[in-house]
Amino acid sequence: MIGLEVAGGAVFEKCLNPSRNPMEQDVESPATIRQPKLPKQACEDLPKQLLAQMERAKRIQRYVQKDGKCNVHHGNVRETYRYLTDIFTTLVDLKWRFNLFIFVLVYTVTWLFFGFMWWLIAYLRGDLDHLSDNKWTPCVNNLNSFVSAFLFSIETETTIGYGYRVITDQCPEGILLLLIQSVLGSIVNAFMVGCMFVKISQPKKRAETLVFSTNAVISMRDGRLCLMFRVGDLRNSHIVEASIRAKLIKSKQTKEGEFIPLNQTDMNVGYNTGDDRLFLVSPLIICHEINQNSPFWDISQAHLAREDLEVVVILEGMVEATGMTCQARSSYIGSEIKWGYRFTPVLTLEDGFYEVDYNSFHDIYETNTPACSAKELADMTNRSRLPLTWSLASKLSQQGLPESEQEGQETKTRLENQGKSQQTERNGDIANVESESKV
Repeated sequence: MIGLEVAGGAVFEKCLNPSRNPMEQDVESPATIRQPKLPKQACEDLPKQLLAQMERAKRIQRYVQKDGKCNVHHGNVRETYRYLTDIFTTLVDLKWRFNLFIFVLVYTVTWLFFGFMWWLIAYLRGDLDHLSDNKWTPCVNNLNSFVSAFLFSIETETTIGYGYRVITDQCPEGILLLLIQSVLGSIVNAFMVGCMFVKISQPKKRAETLVFSTNAVISMRDGRLCLMFRVGDLRNSHIVEASIRAKLIKSKQTKEGEFIPLNQTDMNVGYNTGDDRLFLVSPLIICHEINQNSPFWDISQAHLAREDLEVVVILEGMVEATGMTCQARSSYIGSEIKWGYRFTPVLTLEDGFYEVDYNSFHDIYETNTPACSAKELADMTNRSRLPLTWSLASKLSQQGLPESEQEGQETKTRLENQGKSQQTERNGDIANVESESKV
């Protein structure tokens, strides 16, 4: 019995840290993960397994880039008219060079169109033929060519009004055109200026100052395996109502044989306890507890190195200055999840304030962490808590029996013991009665 307990303890110690001697002291050594630049000859001397892992890491296709851009392209979209029905959002989503080109093009086209209409009115009325006739009342004073008509169109639409070219009251068609250009000009101004304002104040630019740690880590916290990553805000203006979410992107095959290439599984980062709602004043470490409901429940350190998975993290909130919703995204593939590490502290107390050292924001250090999965760790913890009164023979006899048979055997033993005790009491009562009768 004692030998079994010692062996179980040795296995448990080996799972806790397979590379450490159990007799050595548990000391955490700070270290920073860096990518060394190896020469060509050194790369050739590396083991084939390590080279294969490096090549596999290069071939991994991300679903979300580190900067938050989604690596998805929409092809064969036949219903392109839907983009025109939401023309405002389409213009906002365009790149800056196309947006500026459309901005200039719209104003230029409207000025040219209405300039041509003013020139056409002057041509049809004969104003261009009576330029030197002082008794002739033109539609627009001092309009003598297409260039002057174009300038008058700009003055009308932009409401500049230099006072040199003015419309007269003897031209009803000119008055109607003036009303039309004024209304359409206001609509164009509202649309294009609004588009440019939204383009400039897009909340995605605010997301550039929300940073995520380069790596995620897996280590022990409060006696349980946890997956952790760090988030921070570089600005002094805070993100209001900030919340964090995490999803595991991994291929899946159902029991019916259906293959789901990019299945999304929610990862609890404090939804039940409210820890997913952040007060993001200083950098925070977001923790996902690996329990029975976690997709990492069966994943060990060796298994993680072979898994093709990606953890996508999403930080949302409102910009305090504008009140617009902001979203920042990042992701971690299997090679960016470091098993057995923790984040280096970045917050220090100075004279009257707290200081954040962002030079250490991405730094991590090594710590003693079980190499097995959380499921195996929980099983070994439960076995280590079994009572020592169990004999070795009872353990060995029950290892080959199913759980139902074990329960049945325990119930049968309990009933037999109760029957023996009742029989003993009954025999004692009969003996007492016989002795009394003899007396």
